[in-house]
Amino acid sequence: MASAGAAALSFDGVTHGYHAGAPVVRNLTLTLAPGEVVCLLGPSGCGKTTTLRLAAGLDRPWSGRIGIGGRLVEDAGRVQVPPERRRVGFLFQDFALFPHLSVLGNVLFGLKGWRRKEARARALAMLGTVDLADRANGYPHQLSGGQQQRVALARALAPNPALLLLDEPFSGLDTRLRRAVREQTLRVLQRSGVAALMVTHDPEEAMFMADRVALMLAGRVVQVDSPTALHHRPRSAFAVRFFSEVNECVGRVEGGRVATPLGVFEAPDLAEGTAARVLARPEALKPTRAGKTGRTARVVSVRPLGHETILLLALAPPGSAPPEMPLTARVPGQPACAPGDLVHLAIEASECFVFPDEGPDTTIEASPVTRS
Repeated sequence: MASAGAAALSFDGVTHGYHAGAPVVRNLTLTLAPGEVVCLLGPSGCGKTTTLRLAAGLDRPWSGRIGIGGRLVEDAGRVQVPPERRRVGFLFQDFALFPHLSVLGNVLFGLKGWRRKEARARALAMLGTVDLADRANGYPHQLSGGQQQRVALARALAPNPALLLLDEPFSGLDTRLRRAVREQTLRVLQRSGVAALMVTHDPEEAMFMADRVALMLAGRVVQVDSPTALHHRPRSAFAVRFFSEVNECVGRVEGGRVATPLGVFEAPDLAEGTAARVLARPEALKPTRAGKTGRTARVVSVRPLGHETILLLALAPPGSAPPEMPLTARVPGQPACAPGDLVHLAIEASECFVFPDEGPDTTIEASPVTRS
């Protein structure tokens, strides 16, 4: 029996792998609140899909406990509730619709055990929720990819699950369609009030869909935060790098500051003499043709991307000889510059972060920095 206000999903110290001594998920502790959408985000092989399979009951953990709706469904070696009794809905990358069943028949498939009249009414209501009630008598091959995904969503939600699991649900769609389908999916999830755990490797998708993002690396969750907090307060170099290309430079802490080719940055939390690495997002670089503030850089190439432009720059650090330092800037609109032009660079400190220099793949905690 679920308790009032119980977590929709909880992992408590869960570890699992497929080969002895080589865990894929390591000591995972994560909780989803009722109605919350959480995205598991990370590179391939970090343990995202394994985590989803553990929640579904398709894999059994080596250790740890899993709860759904306040009910213990997995306690390694003692309790195991089978997948079909966990009240979990699934939404897959390949839609997994039955081609020989009508659209209505596909949604009804998830309502086995319901009375026929009630099942039909529920299925039609769910098709209405995803704006496909008028296609109830059609077949999957007559629908677009986005429509098929919406049928799959209606089928997953029809039995009123306690939890919805989504495995890369939009990756099979083209870019424009993906945006439209995920927007509608999010609206349907919010209206239904079902908690959802979604796997994706796309940072933009996670930031759009999630109430919270669980960023994973090598089987561990390295940060769980709202999209806003994850962007503004990343706790690791990995968290900064995963969301965009970054400009990196190194220096040493002297008097609570780090001097780099990009300027001098505050580092109050690092010990004197510590080797430090500064990561500056492309949007931290503010190139301008006017004025004499900041460093001078040469424009290498201009790459327009519609509403924004990527500038590849070459910075000659003051007093140094070539080679120049390559930089990437991301600016709104179409800047008035061309390859070969010289621009002046100002730096937006809120988009820069400082860490102890532990190498390119470190997950050391850090804070936003200010530049003087």
